Amino acid sequence: MLVIDGHLDLAMNALNWNRDLKKRVSEIRRAESGMKGKGRGVNTVSLPEMKRGEVCACLATLIARVRRGKVDGYASKEIAYAAAHGQLAYYRILETQGLIRMIRSNMDLKVHVEGWLKSPEQNPIGVILSMEGADPILDPDHLEYWWNIGLRVLSLTHYGENDYAHGTGSQGGLKPLGRKLLEAMYSLGMVLDVTHLSEESFWDALETFQGHIIASHSNCRALVPGDRQLSDEQIKALIERDAVIGVALDAWMLYPGWIKGVTSNEVVSLEAVADQIEHIVDLAGDTRHVAIGSDLDGGFGKEQCPHDLDTIADLQKIPSILKKRGYSDQDIRNVMYENWLRKFGEALPTKK
Repeated sequence: MLVIDGHLDLAMNALNWNRDLKKRVSEIRRAESGMKGKGRGVNTVSLPEMKRGEVCACLATLIARVRRGKVDGYASKEIAYAAAHGQLAYYRILETQGLIRMIRSNMDLKVHVEGWLKSPEQNPIGVILSMEGADPILDPDHLEYWWNIGLRVLSLTHYGENDYAHGTGSQGGLKPLGRKLLEAMYSLGMVLDVTHLSEESFWDALETFQGHIIASHSNCRALVPGDRQLSDEQIKALIERDAVIGVALDAWMLYPGWIKGVTSNEVVSLEAVADQIEHIVDLAGDTRHVAIGSDLDGGFGKEQCPHDLDTIADLQKIPSILKKRGYSDQDIRNVMYENWLRKFGEALPTKK
């Protein structure tokens, strides 16, 4: 079954971790054997593995955070701007080599998925360009530049606060520049990703922004407490806005009380992913608002994934779990790819 993944940090993994994503996961693991550091030798994502797992498309990020307080990052927005361009250059060379296809319009997406349904082995992986945290955007007037080079989805923050809003682990609402940035996004037709927004910034953003909204990789606070997850009230508000919520596979977001670097992934399986999906379905009353936003390459490896997932190709285990829970074939297709397909069919521009 096809998969559209709502969140992968492909370029960050390649550049920051010095990983050749054109190689098989097994080859990358061998190359990192003996290396120290979180996630080394146990990565889960590469382009061949995505192809094997029928991940036909993904939201792939530019992520370059500015250092502020205890939150690590680059020393200035100008450096973050340059780093994001380095990541963009990586996607561009992969596209030149025929390994990915940059998706800029709803027609691009339609043609791409139709090609995969006919002959997946003949098609590259589709990439909808997203930015996780708006630090590389020097000011709201600069957003049109990013739109013109292909950026289609933007989240205002990552961890901590920035010039636009407050994010995970920070408290506070939208800042004046954040409101101006949302106005610029709406004018261009850019999609807002509310993932990582603090609670107050989340509600400010929903009140301010009238365009298309998603939560690319966000789980349910009712199942796993913490400000990184969405409350039921937030989920219901997103459903009211016809948003799609991508469920993440980070075990820290799947298992209550998970301690990074301490808790064994043996305590969590892909059944916990199905639990997250089911909770959103129960709140919505249908399967139209939940999808996959794996974040499987988000700075960790399989040590922080469900124990029955070895690589991203194991997303293909989710349909059978949902089938056993009574979900119809159509419901399963909705979760695995059709909800993202529908949402971006509506949200992406008709022209590049």
